[in-house]
Amino acid sequence: MPQSLAEFGFFIDAPRQVPAPGVIPYRLNTPLYSDGAEKLRFAFVPGGMRARADGEALLQFPVGSALIKTFAFGSGAQRRLIETRVLLHRADGWVALPYRWNEEQTEARLALAGARLELTSAARESFSYRIPNKNQCKECHGLDGAVTPIGPKARNLSHDWLARFVAAGHLDTVPAGADRLPLWEAREKVSVATAARAYLDVNCAHCHQPGATASNSGLDLRWEQDEAHAIGIFKRPVAAGRGAGGHEFGIVPGQPDASILLYRMESVEPGVAMPELGKATVDPEGVAVVRQWIANMEHVR
Repeated sequence: MPQSLAEFGFFIDAPRQVPAPGVIPYRLNTPLYSDGAEKLRFAFVPGGMRARADGEALLQFPVGSALIKTFAFGSGAQRRLIETRVLLHRADGWVALPYRWNEEQTEARLALAGARLELTSAARESFSYRIPNKNQCKECHGLDGAVTPIGPKARNLSHDWLARFVAAGHLDTVPAGADRLPLWEAREKVSVATAARAYLDVNCAHCHQPGATASNSGLDLRWEQDEAHAIGIFKRPVAAGRGAGGHEFGIVPGQPDASILLYRMESVEPGVAMPELGKATVDPEGVAVVRQWIANMEHVR
């Protein structure tokens, strides 16, 4: 476990996030919300090796690959790097390592125990930001008992970027099903249902799917799931508690304020808020989209 981010050699200039040759920047069409943080994402595939496309699902990266994600707040000269998370694909599986940037913004050091930082949001609200410890990484990245990437699915990557990744020799082919999730900043160009399902797929489905850490909830919020009960429509919670807010069903068509799903999205209270990790503030854009999606549903049982 390298003690500093610099030991990997991923960047020519790490404070400015300038990647080294072979370290490829990428973006997700619909990103995961993390308290409004800017995220700078990079992928590395060892020379002479290629990732493999698996339809619209997660790209299958070979051993030796790395996914790098830096979290930052502010812009321009005021931008502050908070942490860089590294997912390494080793022979015995993926390992997640968090690196915390120092106050001087000169280096990031391994922070296996995680950290808590007091930050101010874009709306000038103070909140407690959590750098996850190494074990907490498994809560979001755990699938069938193993750590796995959750971001670079073909459906959430642009066709053009995938084509360039192929041309550079890092991927075998541009998969069918690429680019299905909408660009979040252009979500008005697609239906509310498409934008909402994309948001839930990216922000919730890494835990709420079979084999993941919240599979016992019975919810399956993946993009490809089309069974109404599985995504929460007239579904009762497995264990009713204060997280249900006195509501009866996950989603009540036409009634967003009677839906547990939205109630938990709108909360920051521990034990109620969803997701449980990765956010300390409410995402107003995500809430608005999901609220409208539920409101537009026909109330049919």
